[in-house]
Amino acid sequence: MSYSEVVIVASSSTLVRAARRSRHLTQTRLAALTGIDQASVSHHERGRDAAFSTVDRLLAGAGHRLYAAPTRRDDVASAAVAIRDHLRAKDPDRALRALLQLNDDLTAEHGLVRGILALAEPEPTGDRVWDAAIAALVAWRLKQEQIPVPAWVDEPERALTEPTVFRVDPADPTPGPDDVPDEFAERGVLAWADTFASV
Repeated sequence: MSYSEVVIVASSSTLVRAARRSRHLTQTRLAALTGIDQASVSHHERGRDAAFSTVDRLLAGAGHRLYAAPTRRDDVASAAVAIRDHLRAKDPDRALRALLQLNDDLTAEHGLVRGILALAEPEPTGDRVWDAAIAALVAWRLKQEQIPVPAWVDEPERALTEPTVFRVDPADPTPGPDDVPDEFAERGVLAWADTFASV
């Protein structure tokens, strides 16, 4: 596969921001580690295009490497950004559609490619229930293929201390224990398995 055929799953700005935050680096510290000025790091994280070599340097400065996968599907980090944006716009229906699209993207891929879609740690959405639901969905779909889950999935902030019904509509009924996938129940998210059935 040539570089012109490589598909980057997430936008490079999402990847760089996720890589930097996963190592608890400030933009200033990443700039110092890479020799790229802080203003350029900031501009890139806000979506300004950067050359492949710049993206590679920024990721390397955060201790990451760039890999490509033969897919056109969005990864978890990109889905989390979309969910966060919909939640900020007070549109939980579109946030749910983004979560369901992530489910469809994960289930459409198999083996290593499915695992690659879950590697980049997603940014918090601003809502712990949604963050736990994203982690639960990733754990569920990766375990179905016997793929090890990335460490971010099991971080304490990606689980709820009290079981909470995953509701988009207040009229949604509470699922019974047999209706909730184990990976959701383990993270305190009471979501119907049927919600994630392909249509």
